[in-house]
Amino acid sequence: MKILRYILLISVFVSLGACSDYLDKMPDDQLTLEMVFNDKTRTEDWLAGIYSNIPDPYWGYTREIGYDALSDDLAPSTGWEQFGWDVISKQTGNWNPASGWSPNYWSELPKRIRSAYIFIENVRPNASQKVTAEVVENMKNEARFLIAYYYSILVQTYGAVPFNLGITSNDAPEEELFLGQTPFDQIINWLDTELYNLSTVLPNTYSENQKFGRATGIMCLAVRARILLFAASPLTNGNPDYAGHVNNKGEELFNSTYDASKWKRAALASQELIDAAHQQGHQLYYEYNEDGSIDPFLSYQNMMFKRTSDGNNEILFARPDCNTWEYDKHAQPRGTGGNGGLGVTQSLVDAFFMKNGLPIDDPSSGYTEEGFSTDPEFRNTKWIEVQGNQEGNEGKVTLAGTYNMYCNREPRFYISILYNRAWCRRENRTTRFMLEEWDGGPTHDAPQNGYLVRKKVHPDHDPRNGINPYRPGILYRLGEAYLNYAEALNEATPGDPDILTYVNLIRERAGIPDLPTGMSQEEMREAIRRERRVELNCEGIRYHDIRRWKIGEEVLNRSFKGMKFTGTQVSDDESNPEAFFVRSVYQQRIFSKKNYWFPVPQSEMDKNPNLVQNPFW
Repeated sequence: MKILRYILLISVFVSLGACSDYLDKMPDDQLTLEMVFNDKTRTEDWLAGIYSNIPDPYWGYTREIGYDALSDDLAPSTGWEQFGWDVISKQTGNWNPASGWSPNYWSELPKRIRSAYIFIENVRPNASQKVTAEVVENMKNEARFLIAYYYSILVQTYGAVPFNLGITSNDAPEEELFLGQTPFDQIINWLDTELYNLSTVLPNTYSENQKFGRATGIMCLAVRARILLFAASPLTNGNPDYAGHVNNKGEELFNSTYDASKWKRAALASQELIDAAHQQGHQLYYEYNEDGSIDPFLSYQNMMFKRTSDGNNEILFARPDCNTWEYDKHAQPRGTGGNGGLGVTQSLVDAFFMKNGLPIDDPSSGYTEEGFSTDPEFRNTKWIEVQGNQEGNEGKVTLAGTYNMYCNREPRFYISILYNRAWCRRENRTTRFMLEEWDGGPTHDAPQNGYLVRKKVHPDHDPRNGINPYRPGILYRLGEAYLNYAEALNEATPGDPDILTYVNLIRERAGIPDLPTGMSQEEMREAIRRERRVELNCEGIRYHDIRRWKIGEEVLNRSFKGMKFTGTQVSDDESNPEAFFVRSVYQQRIFSKKNYWFPVPQSEMDKNPNLVQNPFW
């Protein structure tokens, strides 16, 4: 996606906030605006600039936005804080309204929203350059989608925000220039209607490959379904913590009375999304073994790598260009040319099921943390990352001598987690994460808790030789929609057979047995949350799940453990101070009531007297 060449022009209009009045007084700048919208390329560049704040789910969710690290998914090296990784300060509670945050959604997204309104007001047909009225109408609808999408990001990040439909004149009254926050539910209701209406007028597909990532009706329904699920959840549906939190007009910003109809609305939105997606040919991504069975390893791995043009119809909304290079490099062991410290948490390791589909805390799961395997394990898969490219080793998923914690786990575990002594195909050796080993400490470019992330890291990435295969930045996919629907349905109409149907479709693709029938609503709620934890790991979703379920104090405000960074021996003996495979604390994280929302930036509070700070900040 091209970066807008006229960003300076946008910034002028944005800072003034009133395009038409300004242009009436400044004919030279009106000529500049005319030049932009009388030229097809410049018009398209302007629209591309509005698109440019769509988040990067690779480097953005990792370092810049930090969603995966703010949850209990990613564990970037704590030593990277000295290099500007301020997400680590946020993990440990060391931030306040004056702290920096590079995405700065509070001020940056409204700029794109205002730019979209300028676009809608000024874009016009251009017969000489074959810009038809139909094309113009579609571009206007794309801009409307981006306005709604950016508002959905704002409310998901800050809760109640200033909400304005259109461009405010620079000579408007002060109360219009300095808007206070609009109640959360009012914005949600607008998003519900606007995104649904747009889904009926935007195309569901584009025939031109170069339009991959452009707004579609399916994208509208996907954004709508996710934000309505968020709005129905405990954080914003009957949360007593926010009773009495009002804006400058005295309006309650959050409804502290529980409303069961919000779950019904969320379930219906997910159902409408799924039905529309199925009609357009969207389905879970599968790869198959020679015997016709689903290959869960390659299906789950390549679901994040394949484009729509490669047959990946699970994608509902993707950013075409992402900084995958830095993500992959930071996840590569340092002995392979990588930065080697982008890890995952022990809690994520523990979340994956066993290959029999049971969680590790189930006595019947067969899980053990004692000892090391005596034999390699083979599965029915064409996955080649554990010597599977070598004759006689087809289907191998673990080596002999693997710590038993990592044995007999479900396929998604091996696609997501790189552990000590796992096979590294490109290097033709095992990983070596112990102290003074090739990939280990004491440097900061080593996994601080014994793991590196493997999810979304392309197996053919080679930092030494600059090889970084392309893949799209998937923001919304059908697998999430299935789990969204199951969750909302379980809250709205527990016992509905669709709940099991859609959760089990996810489990089938993952290569684990179905959930049993006859589960209570509470049991199903827990099962769905476990499934989301695993299926959607490191996709920027877990952070929002933790917040909307109000479980931050439980899962984030505590000691985080991993394998022993200073260990020098392949041992799990807790009495041995040199043992590596021993759970050890590597970081103390802090999360409190205030952390459910990002704070309103202090610089914005200083400028606008009508703003109120978010609760508990």
